Amino acid sequence: MITVHHLENSRSQRVLWLLEELELTYHVKRYARDRKTSLAPPELTHVHPLGKSPVITDGAVTVAETGAIVEYLVDKAGGALRPEAGTADHRRYTYWLHFAEGSAMTPLLMALVFRKIRSAPMPFFARPIARAIADNVMGNFVQPNLDRNLAFMESELGQRGWFVGDSLTAADVMMSFPVEAALSRGGSAQQAPRLAAFLETIRARSAWKRALDRGGPYQLLG
Repeated sequence: MITVHHLENSRSQRVLWLLEELELTYHVKRYARDRKTSLAPPELTHVHPLGKSPVITDGAVTVAETGAIVEYLVDKAGGALRPEAGTADHRRYTYWLHFAEGSAMTPLLMALVFRKIRSAPMPFFARPIARAIADNVMGNFVQPNLDRNLAFMESELGQRGWFVGDSLTAADVMMSFPVEAALSRGGSAQQAPRLAAFLETIRARSAWKRALDRGGPYQLLG
């Protein structure tokens, strides 16, 4: 049976949602974050050397990285939630599948790190310097990239309501986390009404709700 090694408040929530959409049988093993550092616990290194989530085991098979897990599970479900190979929709699907953890998440993670730097405890004489550096990087590099990505995702989502074609695909599952993060870390429903509607649509799905029940309380960090 598939086991999802699920870290609370993390991107592994997408894996649970996908499994519910695919109607695959699975088991959830929950892990709590360190209360001081918010990092994953050392127990996860027993599953994969990097000690990060998401990671799944399926018998003797271990798969890490969300995108790789999504592809593995879609294959296991016989290609469900994936457009037919060789089509324009499949090329678009592949793009968004990789955009989610590539172009979209990089500035979002940088924003999280530099915001933590601004609020981190440090000697009083170092605080103005650290905050000035963080503000400079955020203002000149990170925020412009966040704004550009948000506008791009909003325009590409278009009137269809999904990132590929006219119905849900696994690419939408991948994109759910960066869309959530983008709207919670500086974006707004006024800036991106289509993305906000996208989140409302997926949160109303019964599979999403079942995944929340299986995974436990879920909220974005930072």
